[in-house]
Amino acid sequence: MDRPLPGSAHEALEALEAFLGRWAGTTEWAASPWGPARTAAVEVTFSRAAAGLAVTHGYRHIDADGTLSEGHGVFTVDPDCPDILWYHVNSMGLPPERPARASWQGGTLTLERRSDRGTARHTFRVDDGILTHTAGLRLGNASEFTPFMTTVCRRVPEDARVPA
Repeated sequence: MDRPLPGSAHEALEALEAFLGRWAGTTEWAASPWGPARTAAVEVTFSRAAAGLAVTHGYRHIDADGTLSEGHGVFTVDPDCPDILWYHVNSMGLPPERPARASWQGGTLTLERRSDRGTARHTFRVDDGILTHTAGLRLGNASEFTPFMTTVCRRVPEDARVPA
């Protein structure tokens, strides 16, 4: 079976080094057919896993009314090529989708999750100690992505209490 050597997976995932750690901030959602515009407190973590062959990603949103939503993902490397893959599941109640392939451009990690409903594009970036995660949707035959979510966080100590 042809598989990349473990070192190649380590090298591919080194690009995620800037994301590692615990982050806290806010997420803003635009008004959409699924709900009104809103803001939530968020905690995000990125951690090495599986002897460095994966990076886990988790988040918790807490709305002003106390509603909690969360998601978990794993970044790893495609065994057939050096692409980074993102497996993701969340508490929205939909079944997990196929993994998204990631690309790097100018320090931004971009992932597109495709389904029969359309495409969600997620971008992750760290600049000057600020983690920004944006998401946009392209539904049906639309040619452009419509932004619907922006998360902005700062790194916090592992043992810090994150305000709700």
